[in-house]
Amino acid sequence: MRDDRQLLDFLFSLSEQSPHAADYTRRNFLRLAARLGLGVGAAAAFSRMLGPPLALAAAPPALPEITSIPDRLKGSGVVRVCSYGGAFQDAQRKAYFEPFERLSGIKVIESQGPDPVKLKAMVDTKNVEYDVGEFDRASVINLEKKGDYWEPIDYSLVDTANIDKAFQYKYALDMLPYAQTYAYRADVFKEAKPQSWADFWDTEKFPGPRTMPAGSGGLTPFLEAAVLAEGAPMDKIYPIDIDKAYASLAKIKPAVVKWWEAGAVPAQMLNDKEVVMGVAWNGRIAAIQANGAPVEIGWRQGALRTDAWAVPKGAANRDNAMKFTAFITMPIPQARLSMLIPYGFVNNVAAEHLPAERLAVLPTAPAIKKQMFIYDSQWWADNRDKVIERWSSWLLQ
Repeated sequence: MRDDRQLLDFLFSLSEQSPHAADYTRRNFLRLAARLGLGVGAAAAFSRMLGPPLALAAAPPALPEITSIPDRLKGSGVVRVCSYGGAFQDAQRKAYFEPFERLSGIKVIESQGPDPVKLKAMVDTKNVEYDVGEFDRASVINLEKKGDYWEPIDYSLVDTANIDKAFQYKYALDMLPYAQTYAYRADVFKEAKPQSWADFWDTEKFPGPRTMPAGSGGLTPFLEAAVLAEGAPMDKIYPIDIDKAYASLAKIKPAVVKWWEAGAVPAQMLNDKEVVMGVAWNGRIAAIQANGAPVEIGWRQGALRTDAWAVPKGAANRDNAMKFTAFITMPIPQARLSMLIPYGFVNNVAAEHLPAERLAVLPTAPAIKKQMFIYDSQWWADNRDKVIERWSSWLLQ
C-alpha cells in the first residue's frame, strides 16, 4: 500500500525557499498525485500546507513601456531561461521575456524548475539544459563551494551605477527582492501597533499567539529577528551571535504555536485569525490583503531578501544569458514586474516608473527599504549547517 503521508512529507521538504516556489511545487505535486493515483485527501492536505497561491495584480495594470535597449544587449540566436512557472512566470514573460525578445533579437526559450542539485549534475555531465536560472544567492554560494559550477556575471553589460553593491555578486545578479518581516492583525491591535522585533517579542503589550519560520523543511530560524529583539542595531546584525539568538528565541518560544515550513502558512494563519502576529513574506500577505483580510505589514527591521539570475558553467548561450540578465535588471523591466507582483526591484531608477500607490506596497520603495536590513547570504552559506544542527534539540527543550 502506498504511504501518502510519507510522500507528502517528502515533497513538502522540497517545497520552498523562494516566496513563489511553493506554487511551482503545488502544481508538480498535483500532477504527480494524479499520475500515481493518490487520493484527493492527500492532494488537498498538501495544498493546505502550502496555503494560497501568490497574489498577482487583481486586474492587468498599465505597464511602463520600453521601446529601446542599448546596442550591447542586442544579438541573435536563443537564450534558455529556467524559472518557476505558473502565474509567476506568466508575469515574468509579460514584464521582460517578451520585451527582451522583441528588442534584442534573441529568442527566449522557457523552462521550469531551477534546482541546484540538478544543475550540479548537468554541469558534471556537460549536459547543461538551460542558460540562465533563478536561484537564491545562498544556493549559488553553496554550490560554488563544491566546484566550478557558475559563469561570472558580465558586469560590463549591467546598469551597475543604479544597482546597490549588495545586490551584485560575482556569480549571481539579484533581481527579485522581497521582505521577510512581521505582519499582524489590525483588528486586534487597533491602537498601539507593533513597530519592531522587540514589540513582536513583547507578549504582555501585544498578547496573542505567534507563528515563525522553522529551522527545517529547507528553511532557517529567523536569527536576525532574535538579535534585533535583544537590541542589536541593524548594521551590527552580522556576524550573528548564534548562542545569543537561540537564547532570545527561547523567550518568544512559548507564544509560537506554529513553526512554519512553507511561506504561505503564516498568511493563512493570520487570515484565519489562528495567530495575531507572524513572520511572513510580503507577497504572501498581499494575497490575503487583496481578499480583505485585516492584516498589516510591519516593515521596520524587516529582512530584504532576493532571488537572483545565475548562469551555469558551460551554458551553450552564455553571452545571450548575460545580455538577458543585464536587460531584466534595467529600470523599466524591473518596474514592469513590480506592477504585476508586489515584490521589489534592484535598480533604483525603477522607482521613477512606478505610481506612488504601487511604491507604497513594495519592499524596495525608498521609504520602506531604508527601514530594513539586507539579508547576508554569505553568512548563511558559511553558518547554515551550524545553525540547523541545533534546531531539533533546541525545539525539544
